[in-house]
Amino acid sequence: MENHNPNSWSDLPLDLLNLVFERLSFASFQRAKSVCSSWYSASRQCVPKKQIPWLILFPEDNNNNNNNNNNNNNNSCKLFNPDEKQKLYKTQDLGVEFAKSVCLATYGSWLLTRDPRYNLYILNLFTQERIDLPSVESQLGITKIERGLDDWFHVSKDHFQRQIKELCIRSPVIWIDEKTKDYIVLWGLGGLCVLYSKKGDTAWNQLPEISHCLHMVYKDHKLYFSSSENIFTILNFSREVPQQIFQCGMDLLIIRMSLGRRCHRLSNSWFVDETKLVVTVTGNVLRVQRMLRPRSGIQSFRVCKVFPKYEEVDSLGDEALLLDLGVTVLVNDIEGLKRNCIYLSGSHGKKKNGIFIFNFETKKMELLRKFDCSSVQLSRARWFLPSLTHT
Repeated sequence: MENHNPNSWSDLPLDLLNLVFERLSFASFQRAKSVCSSWYSASRQCVPKKQIPWLILFPEDNNNNNNNNNNNNNNSCKLFNPDEKQKLYKTQDLGVEFAKSVCLATYGSWLLTRDPRYNLYILNLFTQERIDLPSVESQLGITKIERGLDDWFHVSKDHFQRQIKELCIRSPVIWIDEKTKDYIVLWGLGGLCVLYSKKGDTAWNQLPEISHCLHMVYKDHKLYFSSSENIFTILNFSREVPQQIFQCGMDLLIIRMSLGRRCHRLSNSWFVDETKLVVTVTGNVLRVQRMLRPRSGIQSFRVCKVFPKYEEVDSLGDEALLLDLGVTVLVNDIEGLKRNCIYLSGSHGKKKNGIFIFNFETKKMELLRKFDCSSVQLSRARWFLPSLTHT
């Protein structure tokens, strides 16, 4: 009879290791695959089922740090895992250019990023793999962008012409395949048009008859689009040319920020601060309105389903809503994630030192964690769903 060493963890049967890895959280999975070569091999055959959102705290701009490039703390992100409330992880040094850039959107562990000159690129937070995107001036469509010598932009469409210093990149979204690195990036150029670029493109394409972008979500090769003209549209991107598969009018309650704040400055009544789309686990589309009392800074949310049919929503059930990503995730027994709650970045009212979630049942904001960082870092923080990349 063979004499197995019971203390040799590397000799555990592959089937048993697979069962273990399938039950691990993202952080535990990353640790476990580093134990030994056999555990690493087992990790390549499965991914953890429990996907929990993490929070990214971005570095301060190095321009404010006397150009001290030796201070790598200013070039790294801090990561918060709700499953491990007492810990903050730190990424590798991502470089001075990253610290001067702005994260526009996330997908898995990939960040859609804009540098100070409005060059767009995709960056993997963990592997530092980078994909440069076409220049913003490369437009295939009737809307044109030209860059001047002073880095101002000349934007034109039909009879509209304007010189602007900063481009209005509205509701950017990103999707990328971890294996093939196929990707698509979309963003609205103010209210003029919506642009997209896929892997292999050398210029930005414009979606015909789609404009006045309010908010967009991209999921399962479909773009869910709402306009400031109360139009809701679904486009299928699974083919070479995007195809519109649904469109309808939508009774959106929109109050522009400038007008809303001016009208309600002396009152404490609710008004709509922000309107977003969210796609649920089952494919329903929600309209999520962030409500604000200007004088007190108190926030609340109003949610209704707009697709496939309109109805009020009074509970998220066993799902948690990730407002930054425009999706919901099924909570079940995931440790550290709360059901029937809305996870949002930024700060709540006048409280600038913490991250809050909105409890849909109690209709109140709850403090998730206090952070020792600046209000600027908190305002730029983002929730994301970390993804695994096998190397």
